[in-house]
Amino acid sequence: MKKLYCFDFDGTLTYKDTMFLYLKFYNSSKFRIQFVKHIPLFILLKLKLADAEKVKKSFIGSILKGQLQTKIENKSKLFFEEYYPKILRENALDFIDNIDKENTDSLIVTASLDIWTKPFAEKLQMKLVATQAEFKNGIFTGNFIGKNCNGEEKLERIKTEINGAKYDKIIAFGDTSGDKPMLQWADEGHYQFFH
Repeated sequence: MKKLYCFDFDGTLTYKDTMFLYLKFYNSSKFRIQFVKHIPLFILLKLKLADAEKVKKSFIGSILKGQLQTKIENKSKLFFEEYYPKILRENALDFIDNIDKENTDSLIVTASLDIWTKPFAEKLQMKLVATQAEFKNGIFTGNFIGKNCNGEEKLERIKTEINGAKYDKIIAFGDTSGDKPMLQWADEGHYQFFH
């Protein structure tokens, strides 16, 4: 029986949102300054009066734009070493350890950037479907390649990734409204399963 597992990352496999954690880890003094500057935007976002993708791009860009890809990748490795496995839910790790890898494909499907989620996906032996950072000439532009991988975009990206492959069962795990399209599409959609 061929299965496909689709796991959201932040809040589903982890206890914390990794975007803030990573950006603070990358440059804590810059993070504090930019966080304060972005508070009005975060409030508008909570009130659904601002576009999530624009706010996210602005905040990430305020810390990482213009940084060398090599530096970002090195920091991401250090971030992984610092936080794996302590930010991951133990029962989620147990579940992943017991997956029959022979007959299963597993994806991490996340709105977080590939920049810092890639080492986690590699460690968990899963393919990564994430918001993609844009680099030009080895420097982060502050932009994304394509859309923020959330909501309907998550589902579109999964379909692109599996490219018409047939599965006997598709099982998805998520914890927010941004995971709903993926959860509804799957044969089994589990909400806050590991909480």
